[in-house]
Amino acid sequence: QLQLVESGGGLVQPGGSLRLSCAASRFTLDYYTIGWFRQAPGKEREGVSCITRSDGITYYADSVKGRFTISRANAENTVYLQMNSLKPEDTGVYYCAAGRTIDGRLRRDWRAENEYDYWGMGTQVTVSS
Repeated sequence: QLQLVESGGGLVQPGGSLRLSCAASRFTLDYYTIGWFRQAPGKEREGVSCITRSDGITYYADSVKGRFTISRANAENTVYLQMNSLKPEDTGVYYCAAGRTIDGRLRRDWRAENEYDYWGMGTQVTVSS
């Protein structure tokens, strides 16, 4: 079974930083679109960021632009989400997801959950003083 495992979450003060990792077993992340989503208590899951397969184009939700950076570390079979200047509203469970591509490109919309075929179990991020 293909598996994604997130790590790096935790408790951080406002203005702090965290780096989330998404690691895969039994498949190579470089062959897939990789997205990060989050779900705050009482809210729907939302797309945070995405990196495509073929040309490495990155996408960000407006709420995190300029603060979050997604990147691939192919030698480690890992995708990172660097989160800086964290705010209390960034609190939530963060999930990574992998989606098959059409010639290396998105099939639909990076923010759509049905863009992705495999999901991790999530890692908790809490931003609080």
